[in-house]
Amino acid sequence: MPHPHIPSALRRLVVERAYGCCEYCLIPQTVGASMHHLDHLVALKHGGATVDANLALACIDCNLGKGSDLAAVDPVERVVVLLFNPRTQRWGDHFQLVGPRIVGRTPTGRATVALLRLNDEARLIDRQMLIEARRYPPLHMQEAPNMEAE
Repeated sequence: MPHPHIPSALRRLVVERAYGCCEYCLIPQTVGASMHHLDHLVALKHGGATVDANLALACIDCNLGKGSDLAAVDPVERVVVLLFNPRTQRWGDHFQLVGPRIVGRTPTGRATVALLRLNDEARLIDRQMLIEARRYPPLHMQEAPNMEAE
């Protein structure tokens, strides 16, 4: 399916709403070599629309990991659950930062962490380097109640 044209005003809204950070792993867009993607939460092939309520800002790793998936298996309870949806759910309700590691707090959080491979070694190293440079977690998340020091 061809990629739809996303008007610049809609693109800007999605980026600003996410404070320029991936809405899954919280990596700032300014860190990577490529711009973050606009992720269709419900993929076009599943009937999703190109509207603000169906778009999230995602780094390339998270976007490629998620693909068009809507659900995944919670590795603890071994049940299929819907993936985290940043438009309808709060990050801190489903995830917790422990040092550079993103820990799933719920079946949805754990399934999303597993499917998007949020704690692959390279991603942990990148986040640890950002922590040491005081660039992670992003400022808008530093006061979030579900973050712990390592």
